[in-house]
Amino acid sequence: MLNGMLAGAAALSCLDHQVHAEDANLAAIDPKDHIKITKLETFPINKTRSVFLKVHTDAGIVGLGEPSLEGWAPSIQSAVEEMGDYLIGKDPRQPVHHWQAIYRHAFYRGGPVLTSALSGIDMALWDIKGKALGVPIYELLGGPTRDKIRVYAGMSNVKQGIELGFQAFKTGPAGKTPARTVDSPAWIDNAVSTVERMREEGGPEIDIGVDFHGRFSVAMAQKLIKELEPYDPMFIEEPIPAQNVDAMAELAKKTHIPIATGERIFTKWGFREVLEKSAASLLQPDVTHCGGITELKIISGMAEAYYVGMMPHSKEGIIGTTASMHVMASIPNFVIHEFATLGDGYIVEPFKVTNGYVPLPKGPGLGIELDEEAVEKQKEVPDWNFPQLWDAYDGSVLDW
Repeated sequence: MLNGMLAGAAALSCLDHQVHAEDANLAAIDPKDHIKITKLETFPINKTRSVFLKVHTDAGIVGLGEPSLEGWAPSIQSAVEEMGDYLIGKDPRQPVHHWQAIYRHAFYRGGPVLTSALSGIDMALWDIKGKALGVPIYELLGGPTRDKIRVYAGMSNVKQGIELGFQAFKTGPAGKTPARTVDSPAWIDNAVSTVERMREEGGPEIDIGVDFHGRFSVAMAQKLIKELEPYDPMFIEEPIPAQNVDAMAELAKKTHIPIATGERIFTKWGFREVLEKSAASLLQPDVTHCGGITELKIISGMAEAYYVGMMPHSKEGIIGTTASMHVMASIPNFVIHEFATLGDGYIVEPFKVTNGYVPLPKGPGLGIELDEEAVEKQKEVPDWNFPQLWDAYDGSVLDW
């Protein structure tokens, strides 16, 4: 995905993501006017692991959402279609009420498919509400607490990233083979080498995050973290599987490097244990998975109560990234946001990174407009799936 972002760097440099302030103040309809949902339209986007959603209304307002779950596009589309049985005919301007109805009336609550489908719907309903009132979503969430969003790129080429405007980066341990439960000193030396090079290239002015992908045992995570400490990473992401909250809390106590987790945790209930046990000092909910704008705002408030920073995960499409930005614009405990795409080839005015920041969208709702012609060419089931990894020595299953 980042390769596409880099390929469009030249085009991005001449684009400025700004919307005239006067346009943002034009309400599409009177607040007292009747409006109802008429259709939910989903379409997977090839090469991005994304599913985009349009929620249509009889007022002509169309809400954009991203109910993405990497590798499960057909399942997500089916879930959204079934949720449409409840939504069609309803007033879309009650996103919190509809969130509760869809989540609780399912009886079997949560899980990646249902919560990701609900997440995309929730974004689209907030987009409609903002467009109907003529204001950005962050205004509906209490107003902005900042005027720009700090971002980082998932790339290890620091020099190229700085040319694109980034000042913070994320990489993974560069093992030649996937790590086993306990691996050799040679494996660890090689894994640490990428972070060592990045620190040498960027110096102390840049920030480096290291994503362990939840693939390591506690023993290996401890060894790796110790070797990485001299390079002062900004954070260690998912050092062990996210479900092992007790062990992650113990790891957090043994290092000065901030521990981050959350991309595979759903809803406020999933994050409660992480906060209560001090398992992380940075939370990474993904708005396309955790429950949408409604839930991301609540999770952020919970984190604030525990003095924990927000650092949202975002590896799919630009709709979800933008929705997440609106929430981060409205909270006090935001730290930095992942940016895997600037929107080139998907939205009319892609974002531009300047000195490590992107400006807040100014238009109503999400404040972005799909490039319909470009998106139309990419409407197909993604040809991407998670890699299947096997131990080279004995053929056993390994995590990606």
